[in-house]
Amino acid sequence: MSCAVDDSAGSAQTITNDIGSVTISMPSAVQDITGINSTGMERLLLLADLAITLNGPAFNDAANMSHAVFKNFRTILAGQVGRTVTLVHSGQTLAEEIIFTDYQLTRPQDGSLSFSAPGVMSDGTLGGWS
Repeated sequence: MSCAVDDSAGSAQTITNDIGSVTISMPSAVQDITGINSTGMERLLLLADLAITLNGPAFNDAANMSHAVFKNFRTILAGQVGRTVTLVHSGQTLAEEIIFTDYQLTRPQDGSLSFSAPGVMSDGTLGGWS
């Protein structure tokens, strides 16, 4: 799998080596439309969403790597709706505009320093895998 994320200047940075795991969720909202004449639930599928969390097993502050990409996660340039995140696996590509909501650094007693960067879809367009 490969992973590229736009930095705060809007330039895609390949940070594949810094990512130890990724969680991708593509839920849809559901509306209950059950009438009083029904004996079971009736539902409509509503809008789709996307949430992603990129986890890094080690802090990397080298130029154009994970810390440089996420340290200014609140910075979005004028005209941008988020940062493009591109994941490629087995010939399949997921490219979405993401607003990162946090950049969490964790340092336990053993002295290691890891990170987590959760984000959500920002522009109302869910492209999905292609």
